[in-house]
Amino acid sequence: MQVFERMCQWARTLRRDVLALYLAARDPRVPWYAKAVAACVAVYALSPIDLIPDVIPILGYLDDMVIVPLGIWFAIQLIPPWLLEEHRQAAMARRQQRPRSWVGAAIILSLWGLAGGAMVWWLMH
Repeated sequence: MQVFERMCQWARTLRRDVLALYLAARDPRVPWYAKAVAACVAVYALSPIDLIPDVIPILGYLDDMVIVPLGIWFAIQLIPPWLLEEHRQAAMARRQQRPRSWVGAAIILSLWGLAGGAMVWWLMH
């Protein structure tokens, strides 16, 4: 049972760090290169679209278990520790809220719409 509890704690830590990276990407005190990496990691982690679809056995969960944590680790290395701690505290305070971006939602919906339209066009021809 202790393994399950450690996995749950690890998942909570990842969730907190993704939100902290989202907040850091919007902070003007964070260097531009760290903002870019943090934004990419946060968008990918929060996006419903995966690099490798989860329906592919074993490989489908590779991005969730390897790519996302490595991206978080890399982004964390680029942010000054005192600033990262500030964003982690803010993420814990906002834990009940989820970041919402209407622009991000519009992009995701547009991509799904284009993919659906392309599939319909392909099936019709």
